[in-house]
Amino acid sequence: MTTDPCSRSILGMSIDATSYTDAMCGVLQWAKNRESRYVCAANVHMVMEGYDSEDFRQIVNQSDLVTPDGMPLVWGLKALGIRSASRVKGPELTKLLLQAAGEEGIPVGFYGAGPEVLTQLLERIAVEYKGVTVAYACSPPFRPLSNEEDNRIVEEINSSGCGILFVGLGCPKQEQWMADHAGRINAVMLGVGAAFDFLAGTKAEAPHLMQAAGLEWLFRLAQEPGRLWSRYFRTNPRFVYLFALQLLGLPKLSRERACHDKE
Repeated sequence: MTTDPCSRSILGMSIDATSYTDAMCGVLQWAKNRESRYVCAANVHMVMEGYDSEDFRQIVNQSDLVTPDGMPLVWGLKALGIRSASRVKGPELTKLLLQAAGEEGIPVGFYGAGPEVLTQLLERIAVEYKGVTVAYACSPPFRPLSNEEDNRIVEEINSSGCGILFVGLGCPKQEQWMADHAGRINAVMLGVGAAFDFLAGTKAEAPHLMQAAGLEWLFRLAQEPGRLWSRYFRTNPRFVYLFALQLLGLPKLSRERACHDKE
C-alpha cells in the first residue's frame, strides 16, 4: 500500500504516527484472528541500517506497523507535519500487550535472548502478569539454523497457539527473522529487542527525563560502552546530517536513497 497520511518517510523508511492505544488495538485484533503479521519498533539505529541497506529498508517498509520507538523519530514526524506524533516504545508496548493479552485470553510467546535472560523474564512475567498464558518460549542458538531446525520451530510456535510472539534478537537480525517467517507463523510478531532484558531485570531502562530528552542512547552507552560506542558515533551524527538534508529538500538524499513505500 502507499504511505498513508499518518506515516512519513524518514530517510526512506516509512514510520507510522501511531499511539499505544492504536498499536495495541491493531495487534490484538490480528492476534485474535491468528493472522501472520510483523511489527517493527524503529529508532535511529534502525533507520540508518535501512539507509545503508535497501534490502533491510524494504523489510521494514513491508511490515504491518512501524512504531516510532526513539524520540528523534517522533521529532522527525513532527517536523514532517504530524504535530500529534508521540513515542511508542517497544518495551512499553510489550508491557501493555502482556496486560491486555492476559485480559483477552490471548496466549503469548517469546523467541530470543540467552537462556538465563529468558528464564528470568518468564519468572518475572509469572509474578507481574498473572493472567498471561506463555504458550511458547525459545532461546535459539547463536548460529544459523538448519532448515530442519527452523521448520521445527515454526511448527512448535504454530501448534502452541500463541497469538503474539515477542522477538528479541536485536536489530537487524530480528526484523530479518520476522520477514523470513511472515506467512509461516500464525501470530503477530513484534521485534522488541532490549525489552527482554528490561523485563527480565538484567538491564536498567533510562530515567524518564532522559528518555523524554532523547538521551536514552547516552544512558545505554554509559552501561555498555564497549558494545555501543561504535554504533552510536557511527549512526547518530549521520542521521542528524542526512535528515537535515531531507528537511531542506537538498538533492543528496533523493539521489542516494529513494523512498520505498509499504506494499
